[in-house]
Amino acid sequence: MINKKEFLLDSIIRAYIEHLEPIGSGQLKTMYDIAYSPATIRGYFKKLGDEGYLAQEHASSGRTPTTEALKEYWGTRLNIKLDVVNYNKLNLHAKQIGLTVFLKEQQIEVLHRVLNIENLYLLLEFSSFSITIKYNSALDKFLNDMCNLEAFNVLEIAKQVGATELFVELEKYLFNRDFEIINIKEFLRLCVDYDLDEIDISKFLNGNIMDRIDPDIYFHGSEGLNQILPHGYIGIVHEIIINNKKFKMLVVGELSKDYEYFYKGIV
Repeated sequence: MINKKEFLLDSIIRAYIEHLEPIGSGQLKTMYDIAYSPATIRGYFKKLGDEGYLAQEHASSGRTPTTEALKEYWGTRLNIKLDVVNYNKLNLHAKQIGLTVFLKEQQIEVLHRVLNIENLYLLLEFSSFSITIKYNSALDKFLNDMCNLEAFNVLEIAKQVGATELFVELEKYLFNRDFEIINIKEFLRLCVDYDLDEIDISKFLNGNIMDRIDPDIYFHGSEGLNQILPHGYIGIVHEIIINNKKFKMLVVGELSKDYEYFYKGIV
């Protein structure tokens, strides 16, 4: 049995995403050849408005979905499992639709061994890089106990125990891997329009944000990426493969963008 209210809400959201303008009952009926009368549609529009899903600027205008309606809409539709992504198509569609895409290469770096250099320095050898810090006997033993841990775990422990030099040197490498921003102009417009905090902006522009978020859907909220995203925006994080390399991908854009079209076009 079709739930008329849910069907009409989905229909008006699809129409709004496609046209980005208020949608009237007669217009919606014509667009999707809906069997219900305009009066019936208006009745459900009224109910949806009372429930906070539709907004109307004035009595004679059409309806637009609210931010909450769009959040629920995309929250149930964007559980997309991506694998291989075509970079050229990704670049094209992000710019065409008006999305910003952050890409950061993912490498699993493991601490293999710690070498004591004449009680002057400690040389930490990871999978594909090495760092050098000043020797400290307690730190020497401590680090040897961390062999076979991933670099990000070592970084987090260094922060917790106050091993400042280790934290700074390791962070310097980990946060400067291959990183790219597609359609940065759109992100900078967002920063200006919503007066984002400079510290938050720098987290995006230098790629640090990528190491602090997990694959998920993010909306404006209280913690982490949710705290940074403006009201009416969405952030979607995936782990993907481009040209046989693993990347973490963050897609940021307004809730009114057509994400289904975007994802269909980038594979």
